[in-house]
Amino acid sequence: MFSYVDPSIRAQLIAKHQLIDLDRAGREITEHGQPYISVLGPVTIPRLIHGREVPLEWYPFVRRMELAQVLEAASEVTDGASAAFRELLHANMSVNSVFALPGFRASREPLVRVHSCCLTGDIFGSMRCDCGPQLAAAFEQMLDAGAGAVIYMSGHEGRGIGLWAKAITYLLQDAGQDTFQANVSLGLPEDSRDFTDAAVVLRHLLDDRPIRLLSNNPHKKADLEAGGQQIAAVVPLVSGITQHNLRYIRSKRAKGHLLPGDL
Repeated sequence: MFSYVDPSIRAQLIAKHQLIDLDRAGREITEHGQPYISVLGPVTIPRLIHGREVPLEWYPFVRRMELAQVLEAASEVTDGASAAFRELLHANMSVNSVFALPGFRASREPLVRVHSCCLTGDIFGSMRCDCGPQLAAAFEQMLDAGAGAVIYMSGHEGRGIGLWAKAITYLLQDAGQDTFQANVSLGLPEDSRDFTDAAVVLRHLLDDRPIRLLSNNPHKKADLEAGGQQIAAVVPLVSGITQHNLRYIRSKRAKGHLLPGDL
């Protein structure tokens, strides 16, 4: 992922401690060790939250894999291994992000929302899901709480299937399938997301302190804990329920999401 970065620019970023490498436990690698994730920043991103301008701290992060390694893996793909190669690309070529409120790194048990990328909901404003309203509500709750961060997982569109496949599943849903059945109809997993990279970066930013997880999804809690991140509490986040996404919300509840029964 870093082959295109001019060596002098890379050296400048490292010298200013604006580019660091982490191991799988979230510890910074200074000389020796196997880099697992690279983190850039912080970059100041001003954002309006509740009508108030907040200078968010943006930390892009990515699995440490050079393009040459991906091309080498591609050359070794044999028949029947396409799913494994797709998973390799998905895991190692996505640039994810932390958007932290000021003071996040010194906070105790901050609110954290690990949010899967949803272009249709977050950017296009679709009401077929609750993602856009959840993202906005997360920032508002964190501002009210005084500390927090959103971890934005960019490779998670459609629970990991990508935007093109997601569009096809929408047509299947219009024909009667639910959101999970539609993924399976395409020969794809119901949910192929992995949140453990978020745990690695959180452990680094918070020095292994616990968080309060802003989520309805037990899978996120389990993945973060598997990655070593302590969860002090799970805080529900219910927002943006409409007539257009009610069946979608009920499908998530049937899969174990912690949602109220009186939707």
